[in-house]
Amino acid sequence: MLAVLLLVGARVAWSWLNPMGEQTIDRSQPVLLQSIKDLSRFEAATGTFQVVVDLEKDANFLPDAIKGTRTLFVGAGGVDAYVDFSAMTENGVTVSQDRTEATIRLPRAQLEKPNLDNSRSYVFAQQRGLFDRVSDFLSGSPTDQRELYLLAEKKISEAAVASDLRARADANTKNMLTGMLKSLGFSKVTVKFTDEP
Repeated sequence: MLAVLLLVGARVAWSWLNPMGEQTIDRSQPVLLQSIKDLSRFEAATGTFQVVVDLEKDANFLPDAIKGTRTLFVGAGGVDAYVDFSAMTENGVTVSQDRTEATIRLPRAQLEKPNLDNSRSYVFAQQRGLFDRVSDFLSGSPTDQRELYLLAEKKISEAAVASDLRARADANTKNMLTGMLKSLGFSKVTVKFTDEP
């Protein structure tokens, strides 16, 4: 019994006095609000995308085992499509004299910048040449992943442009405005885009 108590006491003392123990202290400053701006747009649709970025950097005259890197990065995030109501012209809304018909002319939907999800974006695999490993070790900082994030954002942005995300946002905006104006008593609602006749 005494041996068990000594063992438990030694374990508690070691965990309390452990010179190799690690403690995390958050000394971050308070968050500073930099700006607030009013929005006059309708977020009409969002698309979720994922891309595997395969980025390789080679030296001209050295084999990959000596100098070069290859990184596989999974980038996941979303792109929002919105209609900006502040871009409507003065005659963007017309109402009939008997207030039963309304016509609205809107700008087409636009795409927001991709928003990568850090919890779902990560380096899947990485191969580095000997020189690159030594350089990273001596610099004391891991390889910068900013280039991977920017490349993933670019590819997701291109995929969003090629998708039907803007068309879906246009249709959702039409449906929202039609339903809202009919609930206000308009019997006929026409929603057109500025590029339509």
